[in-house]
Amino acid sequence: MPGVRSPAVAGQFYQADPTALRAAVREYVRAGCRVGGTAPKALIAPHAGYVYSGPIAGSAYAALEPLRDQIERVVLLGPAHRVFVRGLAAPEADAFSTPLGPVAIDRAAIAQLEDLPQVSVSDRAHAAEHSLEVQLPFLQEVLGDFALVPLVVGDASGAEVAQVIERLWGGEETLIVVSSDLSHYLDYDSARAIDDATSRAIEDLRPERIDYEGACGRIPVQGLLLTARDHGLEATTVDLRNSGDTAGPRDGVVGYGAYLFRAT
Repeated sequence: MPGVRSPAVAGQFYQADPTALRAAVREYVRAGCRVGGTAPKALIAPHAGYVYSGPIAGSAYAALEPLRDQIERVVLLGPAHRVFVRGLAAPEADAFSTPLGPVAIDRAAIAQLEDLPQVSVSDRAHAAEHSLEVQLPFLQEVLGDFALVPLVVGDASGAEVAQVIERLWGGEETLIVVSSDLSHYLDYDSARAIDDATSRAIEDLRPERIDYEGACGRIPVQGLLLTARDHGLEATTVDLRNSGDTAGPRDGVVGYGAYLFRAT
């Protein structure tokens, strides 16, 4: 019997009711900031509770609407919050479910990573992890059907992540998504300054300028920046706010950014 990872944070980070969830995601995407230009090969989106980061995530996912009939596979990377992971962990499960339904895991793609020493297979690493899960309803709503390659990133280097992304880069059928928030629990002005610096580093494709304080998903972000640089992509900041702008107080905010990576 194929294994299915059940949602761990439905009803906490986002709505558990399918109708309410779909309506919320649609509204975030509808209201999201939009930029012209070519469709993205990759994006970075935040992973907090939707009331906090949903509007910023909507700005990232709005750019995918023209790709609904093109994307067949999504490579999704996010930082480990719950379980220690050495390197990157793929799941054993054959599907991830959300209130909007199941998403099939691309087992053939994961098999392409078997010879890489930094990649392991562990359902435990994924069981309670929210950084990947919160992206799925957005992807389901905007793209429809696609296969998923979910990878939790732990104790790894940007170069190790870049090697994995390069292995799965594919063509126009493959989208790369990195899940990351920015600064954490600083006062509003300090957070704005650090998040501005992180955004400049992302736009300049300079992974070495993103440190521990700059982004909780700095390692997968660094891996994406290295790969984007090798492929001649450019990065664009679409939205940059924090929880003090959306739904929280301003004395201890979390930063959120939406970034697109496109061919020049």
